[in-house]
Amino acid sequence: MRLLRVGIIVLALGPGLFMTFDGLRALTVGDYLTPTTGPYAGQLGLWSGVVSAVGLVPRSSIMKVIFVVFGLSWVGVTAAFVRRTRWSAGALAGLAVATLWYLPVGTVVSVLVLAGLALLRRREAGR
Repeated sequence: MRLLRVGIIVLALGPGLFMTFDGLRALTVGDYLTPTTGPYAGQLGLWSGVVSAVGLVPRSSIMKVIFVVFGLSWVGVTAAFVRRTRWSAGALAGLAVATLWYLPVGTVVSVLVLAGLALLRRREAGR
């Protein structure tokens, strides 16, 4: 069970740290990290299509702030999960669901975190 918790923590820190970094970078430098060469040079990930579909401009300041807020939320809730705070598993699950839009990597990580949390809950209930 300890290995499962560590796996959830490592997975959860991924989007948290990256979204915080990329959002802060975009706010200060002006743009997100994007490929510099090749056919996808300068293009954002698949998430930008999802964001556009709901009416947000992917490169807008509000979207950059959303990135930072999501990132810091992941980091904060993960820290609470490390401390085994009672509400943290539920908050982590909610955050994972709320991050499913972050295609493709954020979606995969969110699904893995949800699966890990479900397995952890099942194992803890079997004690």
